[in-house]
Amino acid sequence: MNYWIMLLGMALVTYIPRAIPLTFLEGKELPPVISGVLKNIPYAVLGALIFPAILFIKEGDILFGIIGAIAAFALAFAGANVILVVMGSIAILAVVSYI
Repeated sequence: MNYWIMLLGMALVTYIPRAIPLTFLEGKELPPVISGVLKNIPYAVLGALIFPAILFIKEGDILFGIIGAIAAFALAFAGANVILVVMGSIAILAVVSYI
C-alpha cells in the first residue's frame, strides 16, 4: 500500500507544477522577456546535466572528456545532426582510448 501512496504523491508533485500555469495562463500572452527565458531553460538544464559528466567520464582523466566535448562541439558547429554528433564523438573517443 505504501508504494501506491508514494506513486500517487509523485504523480501529484509532477502534475501540479505543470497544471497550474497551464490553467492560469491559458489564452494569455507572456511578455517577450519571460518568453525568452522560458525558451532557454531546456538548454540551460541540458548544459548543467552534461557538463559534470564531461569532466568525470573517465576516472582520473579529465582530458578524455574534454576531447569528446571538443569533438562534439566541432561536429555540431559544422552542421551535423544530433545522431552524427553523438556517433562522431563516440568514434573519436574510441580512437583516443586505444592510443
